Amino acid sequence: MAQMTSSSAMLKQTRRTRFVCISDTHNATIKEDEMPDGDVLIHCGDLTDSGKAKELETTIGWLDKLTKYEVKIIVAGNHDLTIDSAFYNQYGMYHHGQNAQKSQECRNIILNATSLMYLEHESRTIHLSSPNGPRTKFSIFGSPHTPNFPAPNEWAFMYTRPTEDDGVAASKIWSQVPLDTDILVTHGPAHKHRDETMSRDAAGCELLQQAMWRVRPRLALCGHIHEARGVERVRWNLDSKAPYAETSTRQWENPDPEGEMDLVDLTAAGPDPLLNDGSSAGVEDKQPGASRTWWSEEGSGVNPGLGTRGLSGNPESARSDQAALKRRLGRKETCIANCSIMAKPWVSQQRNKSIVVDLDLPI
Repeated sequence: MAQMTSSSAMLKQTRRTRFVCISDTHNATIKEDEMPDGDVLIHCGDLTDSGKAKELETTIGWLDKLTKYEVKIIVAGNHDLTIDSAFYNQYGMYHHGQNAQKSQECRNIILNATSLMYLEHESRTIHLSSPNGPRTKFSIFGSPHTPNFPAPNEWAFMYTRPTEDDGVAASKIWSQVPLDTDILVTHGPAHKHRDETMSRDAAGCELLQQAMWRVRPRLALCGHIHEARGVERVRWNLDSKAPYAETSTRQWENPDPEGEMDLVDLTAAGPDPLLNDGSSAGVEDKQPGASRTWWSEEGSGVNPGLGTRGLSGNPESARSDQAALKRRLGRKETCIANCSIMAKPWVSQQRNKSIVVDLDLPI
């Protein structure tokens, strides 16, 4: 049988799948009729202000009752203190004083919410099966971990910054992300990707950026830095021998800022399909700046970060990270979104809309 190579033949193997992406709600709840429709809801952490049982009951109760999504996936964040039992047993008194919480009881509020999938630095393969949905499949990895703030470290799920320990802690954490990950959900951002603070610091993790280069997921979601909310897409440099290189970063420009939702269309039917295996199979390799694009060119460069090693775009090269490259060169781009609902660096009444992402995924 002749091999099918046309765009139409390839596209029959995928279907549009809609992800509704939020983060950093900090006890805020949103009425279901004000939430965008979608197939999958993802919350990237900071569900609460401080992880108290009453806060968790309110937030988890709200998420648990949402019925318009076939799958609802959540991770914790640094503010969800009680969910990190090892941290809370040591530092909880500094946050809650005489109103100390029972960490396991707080964790059970999340674990017992049967309609929610809680990921704590782990991977799942999702098969959407609703007869009214796209019936697609994808792999997802979710993690609550973020690099610490200036000492002392008094927040949950934090690790030593790579600049402080030569990347030992971060490397141990982010080397665990599977190479077949389609959707990467982390509470904190990668270095220089939706991580700029109010003081113009790049708060993201260098080793997470390196992990993204190796994995090159279709979609990487985060929060944590409220003021860095937004969407961009990274074109990975797979030809250079420089490790962890990026060809370009393009910022998403909302074509309908007054609309009911912020919709990012990465499908083959959209104005600028994502160049990543399974997301736009058979679509021509459009160069940045193609007509009808909603993305602005920000420039190019290389950010090796820490702990680099010899790599090459030739999978057969002795200098190549063969596991990351061989038979995976079609993973050329990643869409990165900081989905913070809070619009200010602090908790406030000013809110952002959910970010909605459409992807072509395999059936």
